[in-house]
Amino acid sequence: MPKPRLLTGDTPTGKLHLGHYVGSLENRVALQNDYECYFLIADTHAFTTRAERPAEIRQSVMDIATDYLAAGIDPNKSTMFVESMVPAIYELSCLFSMLIPFPRLMRNPTIKDEIRDKELGDNYSFGFLLYPVMQVADILAFRPEVVPVGEDQIPHLEMTREVARKFNQLYCGVSSHVEDKDALNKGGLLPIIEPKLGRVKRLVGLGGPGKNGQLLKMSKSLNNAILLSDDADTVRKKVMGIYTDPKRLKATDPGTVENNPLWIFHDTFNPDKKWVEETKEKYRAGTIGDVDCKKHLAEVLIELLKPMQTRYQELAKNPDYVLQVLRNGADKANKIADETLKLVKEKTKQVF
Repeated sequence: MPKPRLLTGDTPTGKLHLGHYVGSLENRVALQNDYECYFLIADTHAFTTRAERPAEIRQSVMDIATDYLAAGIDPNKSTMFVESMVPAIYELSCLFSMLIPFPRLMRNPTIKDEIRDKELGDNYSFGFLLYPVMQVADILAFRPEVVPVGEDQIPHLEMTREVARKFNQLYCGVSSHVEDKDALNKGGLLPIIEPKLGRVKRLVGLGGPGKNGQLLKMSKSLNNAILLSDDADTVRKKVMGIYTDPKRLKATDPGTVENNPLWIFHDTFNPDKKWVEETKEKYRAGTIGDVDCKKHLAEVLIELLKPMQTRYQELAKNPDYVLQVLRNGADKANKIADETLKLVKEKTKQVF
């Protein structure tokens, strides 16, 4: 029996961090044996906000590809490729855009959040609004069953599901009453994909809360991230600066564990759950200080990252190998995306 197909990816905005790892990357590594995996680096998406920095985007592509391999993505099991090397995605983006009303696009909460968080106002390109449309095409070009993502990508996936339903109904004769899981069996071409969240939906950053009082998610642009490629000294330095309970002025003060990034990180990454629970009680009672808890967390993270960093250093010395992995992946990806485009054109009567 063929394996079910899985697709996911990242926009190249820089090297990957721990939020990417627990949000999706560790899931991808674990699923390689059970799924036919495709991992896309969406370089064209990066142009929606950084069109004036193509060299930087290209370097980010190489950084992410190296991070993928260092984290355990196996090119003998999975297909890694770059979006711009698969032309069918752009033609599908145009066709699928006809099925998305403009008001629906503007209701996408991720688009609204980006405009707000980056303080874009009305100063964004038309391409910026194409971002979620291209993401629909990125996914449906490969007709996957499963898409592992972080929580903030769920709105984009819901749009993908809506487009697939509408396409199947308009061009394949699938009834609107058919359940999503039965769409392909009832004559549909495009699967109604299922999102798969990582074990941590949204990892907080090292810093404090934002303007709304909520802890900010980990982000390189916010300078509150630990990168997968950070060396041990950098990890220690970053962890020692992590935001904790602001009301705890000295080590003997009772501390709050809830909504405290220090303990969110211990819960997420520390495999010694007994130590975590016992030390939480000491923290609440004011019998252990932040410094000791941070030092322990730093060693936990260093141990987690050590094998990835060893592989990263080896791969960084051989960029030609990384490029070849991406080129080989593009050859395989193009075969599937071209087939999807051909089938879409047949369904939409664009074959002459």
